[in-house]
Amino acid sequence: MKIVRIQDLHGTDREVEGPNWVSRRFLLKKDGMGFSFHETIIPAGAELHMWYKNHFEAVYCVAGNGSIENLETGEVHPIEDGTLYALDQHDRHILRGGSEDMRLVCAFNPPVTGRETHDEDGAYELVE
Repeated sequence: MKIVRIQDLHGTDREVEGPNWVSRRFLLKKDGMGFSFHETIIPAGAELHMWYKNHFEAVYCVAGNGSIENLETGEVHPIEDGTLYALDQHDRHILRGGSEDMRLVCAFNPPVTGRETHDEDGAYELVE
């Protein structure tokens, strides 16, 4: 059994920051669960162009608001507390923070190793 508390991740190598986001990674590839599990904070007003071409991601919003735009279809969907979106087609997208910071809980498959940040495509490198 694994017990991980968010306050124990602050200031460790499991807390990773990039432009307009901070991710606290509860479970990583080395934890052997077959997925990674993160809390990500997106500040109000942020705009992130992303394309997880190497991973599937499910995201559940537990606080705040924003939107996600599917760049293939042009559809824009609001995100608020209680909304889940799943990037099940390696969807190119823009995630936008709304009027308040978004607190997102995310699962990645395959799992990330822990230090990944977004590359020029907005993707995480696939580490075998």
